[in-house]
Formats: sequence, C-alpha cells, structure tokens
Amino acid sequence: MGASHKTIHKQHHHFGWDNSLAPVLTVAPGETVEFEVVDASGGQLARDSRHEDVAKLDFERVNPVTGPIYVDGAEPGDALVVEILDFEPSGWGWTAIIPGFGLLADEFPEPFLHISEYDEHEVRFTPDIRLPTRPFPGTIGLALKEPGVHSVVPPREAGGNMDIRDLTRGAKLYLPVQVPGALFSVGDTHAAQGDGEVCGTAIESSMNIRLRFDLKKQAGFARPRFEIPGPPTRHLDEKGYEVTTGIAPDLMQAARDAVRDMIDHLGKQYGLSPEMAYALASVAVDLRISEVVDAPNWIVAAYLPRAIFR
Repeated sequence: MGASHKTIHKQHHHFGWDNSLAPVLTVAPGETVEFEVVDASGGQLARDSRHEDVAKLDFERVNPVTGPIYVDGAEPGDALVVEILDFEPSGWGWTAIIPGFGLLADEFPEPFLHISEYDEHEVRFTPDIRLPTRPFPGTIGLALKEPGVHSVVPPREAGGNMDIRDLTRGAKLYLPVQVPGALFSVGDTHAAQGDGEVCGTAIESSMNIRLRFDLKKQAGFARPRFEIPGPPTRHLDEKGYEVTTGIAPDLMQAARDAVRDMIDHLGKQYGLSPEMAYALASVAVDLRISEVVDAPNWIVAAYLPRAIFR
C-alpha cells in the first residue's frame, strides 16, 4: 500500500465502544488512513496454537478495534462514508469453535482450532479445499451516543461487529453518526467468510486496512447502509452449489437446521469431521433467507460452492 496516507498503529486499540475515549487521530473528509488491525483473539492465538489454547482465551482481550479517529465536521444525523480501498494481509489465519459461542453452540461444546495459510488469491483451508481470499473487516463502526463502555461483540445501529463479508475492496459503507467527530474504529479482519459466520469465527487474521473517509451531511440514516461495486458471489459460481434447507416458524431454527444438514452433507459427501464441517460452513457456506411470507414456516438455505473442492 502506498505511503501518502496517515497510519494508526496496532497499539492504539480498545475493547469497547466508548464515546469518552480520546481520539488517536483527527482527519478531514477526503483523507485516507491505514489501520494496523490485531486479529480477533487479540494476539492470543498463533500459527502453532492448539485446540486447548481456544479454551484458555481471555475474553477481556478479544475483538480489539483500532482507533478511534475523529472526523472533522461529523455531527449527529450525518453519515460517515467509509470507502474500503485495500488490505495488506499477514498470510495466515485461524478458525475456531469457541465453547458457548456460535449458531450450534449447544451441539459443539468442545474447543476446536484450525489454522489456514493464504496469499492474495486463495486461502488454503486444507490441501483439497481452497477458498478465494476476500478480505474484509468484521468489525467497523462508530461510538454510541449512550455513555459508558459497550461490548464490541454485538452489532449496533452505528455499526460494529457486523461481519458483512461484502465490505471488501471497493465497498462504500455509510455509518450513522451519533457523537461529534463520529469516533470511528475498525478491527476483526477476515481473509474469508461465508454469509452467516455460523461457527462464530471466519478466517480470522491480523492485517492492515486502508480506508478513505467522507461525510454525507444530514443523511438521517437509522442504521448502516453500503454499496458494492459488483456481484457478491460471482467468484464462486462457476461449478454450481450444493444446498441444504431449514424450514421452521422461526428463522434462527431454520438457520440451525440448514447448517445441521450441511454439516451432515459435508461429512457424508466429503469425509469431513463434524468440527471441520462446521468450521468450513462458517468460512465458505452462505446462508440465504429464501422465503418469509408463507406462514407459518420460513425457509433458510445454506449454499455450498463446489468450486472450493480440488
């Protein structure tokens, strides 16, 4: 990445949204900033970590975000416009099943860790399973108007831990400003993820991210919006998909059933253990709401791209 921008180094990170935090940098609309992002474990997991290290995670140190920065002229009612320009990856990442966390937490109570290597083009999940590298920040957002420290874990109206995999190069995100200066932070960078991030983690990886900031004055947005420059899935469409479904009067139950059937399919068709299948579903399978009008049951479908298998 070029040098004609400001940089915030990774030691300038925090663990909660808090509008009393002093900004580490002030920028004007139109300026570009490079952020050094610590991985979601806060540096607690390494290339040689094992399953048992997941159980030892200190949750006071997870999901750090780099920042905050103050944007001149940003006021409540505006939208901060964040254009995602580029990434500088670290080359490796981890996917974990964390006890008590994830869509099927009750069915996967044991810690599990899988390490992947990646380059600019592909993630080597296993020798036989390759995913396209598609970096994005899982957590990207602004300070809240309510005082005090607020957990980074759930997404909120001002953004945060949204895990939207389409917020990659070329995307433009609009975040509702709740406090003067916006107080923007970013973290939780991923090398790849499926829509849903069902086991609770993606290809979690530290990396640098370059962003450009602007303002849409008095936008009046209640929640985040974004634009993407092209199709969200064309990179994996060429060999088709294998799809399981969940059908239930509750969307969460339908999602659980679709993922449960996908794990079963990955085991029978591709010989993956339940843990590896669950992890793969988190990083490569896309959940889609197929129908929410035919009461009393709704349908969630889980799409597995065949192109990832070699």
